[in-house]
Amino acid sequence: MDYVVFGKGNQSLVLIPGLGDGLKTVKGQALFLARYYKLFARDFKVYIFSRKNEMPTDYTTRDMAQDQQTALTELGIENAHVIGISQGGMIAQHLAIDYPESIQKLVIAVSVSKQNPTLQDVVRRWIKMAQLKDYKTLIVDTIEKTFTDKKIKFYRPFYPIISRIGTPKSFDRFLIQAEACIHHNAYDLLNTINCPTLVIGGDSDHVVGKHSSEDIAEQVKESKLVLYEGLGHGAYEETKDFNQQIKNFLLA
Repeated sequence: MDYVVFGKGNQSLVLIPGLGDGLKTVKGQALFLARYYKLFARDFKVYIFSRKNEMPTDYTTRDMAQDQQTALTELGIENAHVIGISQGGMIAQHLAIDYPESIQKLVIAVSVSKQNPTLQDVVRRWIKMAQLKDYKTLIVDTIEKTFTDKKIKFYRPFYPIISRIGTPKSFDRFLIQAEACIHHNAYDLLNTINCPTLVIGGDSDHVVGKHSSEDIAEQVKESKLVLYEGLGHGAYEETKDFNQQIKNFLLA
């Protein structure tokens, strides 16, 4: 399992990324990630984990949570703050449900707790693209589904470059993780999460569905909901205070 560590704080902050991990792990991205999440570096020791390198074909988000817990135990990380983004949020849900002693505070960002038509349609399309090894269409469709029109207009001139960078040698890893996405369902168990939880996302999410954040917040007893109007799955990039909202919650 590849992971990156940075930061000077005494508290542990564990970040679990989304489905993009299926195309590229955090290996070799330490400098970029440390810069992107530098807001957390003073107060936390930040760990960013990929999924494990060798995955079975029937790997579920709950299995991923179990392996994540094994990694935390091996590294001696106890009672950490945990941020799960998109599919990482699905894994973080199971981590909080099955290993409550491991989490001090939980952040579930632009994620979903149960299946809906939007998620099924989008991820199944991505699965077909990956099966055809059509990396260009997969990357372009991901951007088009993730961001608002304003941000998409910025990205479109760079599509020829973006779609040539980072092509994986194999799509197997992505396909396994995508299958886990379309079978994820932790909704009925969310009410067992007792740690303080921040649910943060956009109200116009075209990847996990428009009401996915509200669904999670309604089920988690100790939750706070931050919903960005007019933003979608890319709210983490399109709003200036996304990481600040998370930091404020974790340090409160």
